[in-house]
Amino acid sequence: MTRRTLVSSLAFAAALRSQTPPNSQRRRHTEWKPRLGVLGRYTPGNVEFAKSHGFTNMILSAGPRSTLDATTISDAQVQELQSVLQKNDMHVSAFQIDGNHIASDPSRRAQVNDYFVKAIALAGKLKVPYIGTQSGRDPAKPFQDQVDEIVQVYKEKYFPACEQNNVRLLWEPYPNEANLATSPVGFEALFKGFGDSPYVGLQFDPSHFVRQFMDPIETARQFVDRIYDVHLKDTEILWPVLRAGGIDPVNKARWWRYRIPGMGSINWREFFSILQNVGYAGAMSIEQEDPLYGAGTNHGPDFSDDFKMGFIMAKRYLDQYVP
Repeated sequence: MTRRTLVSSLAFAAALRSQTPPNSQRRRHTEWKPRLGVLGRYTPGNVEFAKSHGFTNMILSAGPRSTLDATTISDAQVQELQSVLQKNDMHVSAFQIDGNHIASDPSRRAQVNDYFVKAIALAGKLKVPYIGTQSGRDPAKPFQDQVDEIVQVYKEKYFPACEQNNVRLLWEPYPNEANLATSPVGFEALFKGFGDSPYVGLQFDPSHFVRQFMDPIETARQFVDRIYDVHLKDTEILWPVLRAGGIDPVNKARWWRYRIPGMGSINWREFFSILQNVGYAGAMSIEQEDPLYGAGTNHGPDFSDDFKMGFIMAKRYLDQYVP
């Protein structure tokens, strides 16, 4: 090697180093370790179960008549809950609350709006950063009119409480409820309506896109910067039923069903790669709606043995992706 070649090689290497982000080496060797959790009702027993099986997060049901009913929970109950969570070193990423925020019936809308304001205050008291919900929907009105009404109601009714309590409202893409936030079309319209508001985002559940024959991976890639919380649930398409009867089969034959992660058609490796690529550090919680593991028969506030096994089996699969 000549002196000129050596000098040129050193200069080229130096130029490459100057173009490499200073934290690239650190990022390559940093373990991706978001919180892995479960979704369900609050009871001390459920928290202790989650802790004992290695979960570090929970999403807690907090709607009316739940164990965290925002209209009836007392200060003493709040203190007890805080004590149980602290004892088990359990983080709560979100409350889960259904409701039609723009219900056409004025009394029903007022009831939902009033409860939600109380729930935001309860989340603030417990330092829960997010509330998962639906956007709201009034099918009697044109799509854009619904978007405009959602924006107005949120800004007037919810955002003052969100600002005071440091809470963000997240839309879960659940297609069976009062929800426009079920697809990229809905997401785009809503986010355009809300502009750069810091009080809305996505609680991403890939299973809901599969049952609507949309691509959960591409949708996650498109909206990854809006994802603040995640439901881990799979969807299995029962192809023999679908091929025989279509999406509206006779006798309402079920052609799809929710499953624990790994038992449906979602490519979890690709999904987690998208989150990891942007450094997502939030929580990801298993939503257990698998009929093979007690979903639909777990009626008590405490998880049944079958229901617990669904969480355990899901975690065994997820351990390969989420340390």
